[in-house]
Amino acid sequence: MLARLACLAGQAMSGTMGYMASLADRSRNIFLVGPMGVGKTTIGKFLAQELGLEFYDSDQEIEHRAGADIAWIFDVEGEEGFRARESAVINELTAMSGVVLATGGGSVLNAENRRRLRSRGVVVFLDTSLEVQMRRMERDKKRPLLQNVDHEEVLTVLKEERDPIYREVADIRIFVGDSSSRKTVSSILGQLKEHGYIGG
Repeated sequence: MLARLACLAGQAMSGTMGYMASLADRSRNIFLVGPMGVGKTTIGKFLAQELGLEFYDSDQEIEHRAGADIAWIFDVEGEEGFRARESAVINELTAMSGVVLATGGGSVLNAENRRRLRSRGVVVFLDTSLEVQMRRMERDKKRPLLQNVDHEEVLTVLKEERDPIYREVADIRIFVGDSSSRKTVSSILGQLKEHGYIGG
């Protein structure tokens, strides 16, 4: 991947290829953090396409390796078992080069995960309001932490607990409201350029 990025940089081409070269020079990776329902997976896929990088989703990778969904892992192994799997996957994926990684909402609770995210790439915090989360999670039946509970109460507690950690670990914060994923990606690219992580 790095050889391909270096080759593209030498071609002095604009647009997406220019982004890729600059990203290789400054960080090589972009990691998305933020609460459940903010759209990290969808936004991450579009962002990876724009930058010509590989996309990974830590939750999807956990499910693929376990051969079971997150809810099953929570039921059988508990949250502790899931978090152990999550840390192993994040360690492996963040050690790669040239990736956009969408992380699970609770991944930042682990100090070692935070260290790896901060030291191995640019961390983008996708923030949103409780109201937006509520609308997006209204019909969600898969999230283990939202099973048989009051969604508003749980999401409020999680926001109070995790938002300060997201802010601490992030290099860039982007507010995700009702805008399209494409527009959010444009905002991310703008901030990456403004902070010098990629070139225009």
